[in-house]
Amino acid sequence: MANPLYQFTESGGISRRSFVIGTSSLAAAAIWSSRSIGAVSKQPRFSAYPFSLGVASGDPSADGFVIWTRLAPDPLVGGGMPQETVEVSWMVADDEGFSKGVRKGTTVARPDWGHSVHVEIEGLEADRWYWYQFKSGDQVSPKGRARTTPSIGVQPDRLRFAFASCQNYEQGYYTAFDHMAREELDLIVHLGDYIYEGAGRNNRIRKHTGLEILSLEDYRNRYALYKSDRALQAAHASAPWLVTWDDHEVDNNYADEISEKLDVDPEAFRIRRANAYKAYYEHMPLRRSSLPSGPDMQLYRKINYGRLADFYVLDTRQYRTDQPCGDKRAVQCEEALNPNNTMLGSAQRDWLKEGMRSSGAEWNILAQQVMMAAHDRLVGEEVGFSMDKWSSAEMERRDMLRFMAQPEVRNPVVLTGDIHSNWANELRLEFDGLESVSVGTEFVGTSISSGGDGRDRPATYDAIMSENPFVKFHNTQRGYVSCEVTETQWTTRYRTVDYVTRKGAPLRTRAAFAVESDRPRIEAV
Repeated sequence: MANPLYQFTESGGISRRSFVIGTSSLAAAAIWSSRSIGAVSKQPRFSAYPFSLGVASGDPSADGFVIWTRLAPDPLVGGGMPQETVEVSWMVADDEGFSKGVRKGTTVARPDWGHSVHVEIEGLEADRWYWYQFKSGDQVSPKGRARTTPSIGVQPDRLRFAFASCQNYEQGYYTAFDHMAREELDLIVHLGDYIYEGAGRNNRIRKHTGLEILSLEDYRNRYALYKSDRALQAAHASAPWLVTWDDHEVDNNYADEISEKLDVDPEAFRIRRANAYKAYYEHMPLRRSSLPSGPDMQLYRKINYGRLADFYVLDTRQYRTDQPCGDKRAVQCEEALNPNNTMLGSAQRDWLKEGMRSSGAEWNILAQQVMMAAHDRLVGEEVGFSMDKWSSAEMERRDMLRFMAQPEVRNPVVLTGDIHSNWANELRLEFDGLESVSVGTEFVGTSISSGGDGRDRPATYDAIMSENPFVKFHNTQRGYVSCEVTETQWTTRYRTVDYVTRKGAPLRTRAAFAVESDRPRIEAV
C-alpha cells in the first residue's frame, strides 16, 4: 500500500508524491517531542532567508544519523528570529532529486535553544547514502548528504574519512574545506577549535564581530559568523561529521573549571562555560545524549563502523587537571609526574579502556585534541615539553601506552589537532630511543586557517627530527588529513594548500604514509 509523502521543491512549494515505506514507522526522535512547548507557529514569515547557516549531519549509526540546521535570518545579531517556537519539516530521501523519499516528519525550533534543530533519524538501511532537507514556512533549506555506517557484524571493504581542526576566521580562508567537500569521503572528523573566542582585530584577512565572547548571545553570534562561510557549509553538507571540542570553543588553554586567566572568579567561569557549551550544542549535529546541563556536557562517545573501525571521540578539556609547570613549554617539573594528573578523568578513561579492550573492530581510532607523543621542544641536551599536551599528565600517558601494548587492543591509531602543524608519530613506550617498542601510531593534522600561511619546511625542522626519532613527518602548511582504511592497511595522506591569506589555493598531497594491521610502524608510500 503506497503512502503519501510531500516533496520539498527548489521553489519552496510542495508537490505530492507516493512511495512504499514498508513495515517500519516514520518516527524520528526530535529533541523536544516529549516536552511541553506551548503554541507553535506553523506558517512563519521570515525577514530574510532563514537557513543562512546551512545544514549538517553527524554521529551516524547503522540505521540513521542526526540532521541539523538553525533558523537564522539575521545570523550575526542573535539570529533575527522572534521569541516564538516555529515548526520545521524535514525529509530524508534515497536520491538528490527527492523522488524516493523514505522518511519525513516535523519538529520545532525553540527560541531558548537558538532556533536550532536536531533530528535523530532511525530505521534506515545500513551502509548507504541518503539526502536530507528542511522546510519552514515557504522557505526550503539547502540539501545535505549523509551516510549510514555498516552493521556491527559486517566487514566493509574500506572507509574513507578526513579530519581537521583549528579554523581561525580572522587568519585565513577556508580553502581546505572547499577541497574536502569535493573528496569522496564517508565521514569527516573535526577535532576542535571550531571557533576562536577573541575580540575582532583590525588588519587581518577577515574580522571577528564584537569583543571577546562571554555571553550566550556572544557565542551564538560567533558560531553564526563561522558557519556563514560557504566552504565550511559545503563540507558539512557533503558527509556526516563527528565533532569534539578543544579549548577555543570556551577559552584558550582552559582546564575543567579553571580559566587560562587564573584570577577569573570560578563561578563566573562556570557561567561562561555553560554559555559556550550550550552554543556548541546548538550549532553541532549531536544527539540528545550530548544535551548540555549547565556547565556540563557529555561529549565523549563511541561510533562503530562495522567490524572495520571503532571511533572513540574524546574530550580532553572538561575533565582534565590544571596544566602544571606554569602552562607553558618547560622542562618537565615534578608536578607533571603527579599520578593524579589527568587528561581524561577516571570515568572517561575507564570507558575508553573497556571499549578498546572489548572492541571487535580491526582498528581502534581515538579522535582527540592534543599531542600524545612526547615531543621534545627544547634544542640540545635539555628536554622540555608543552604543558597543554599529554605531557602534563605524564603518568596517565604512560599508563595509556602500556594499555595499548596489550595484545587484545587491536591497532590503536590516535588522531590529533590543536597545534597548527602536520606530524606523523609512532607511539612508543619510551620516546627517546630508536629501539623502544612502538605500540600505536598518531597522525596530527594541521590547521584549516589558524596561523595564516604556513611553511613546507619550518625553521625548526632539523632540530625536531633529530631530537624526536619517533617523528616520521612534520610540516606547517595548512590543510587537512585524508585517511583510507581497509582490513589490512591504513593509509594517511596529508592534503595541503600553500596559502590561506588569499583565496583559490590548489590542493596537493604533501606526503603519504601507510600502517599495516598488527604492525604499528609508519612507512612512506
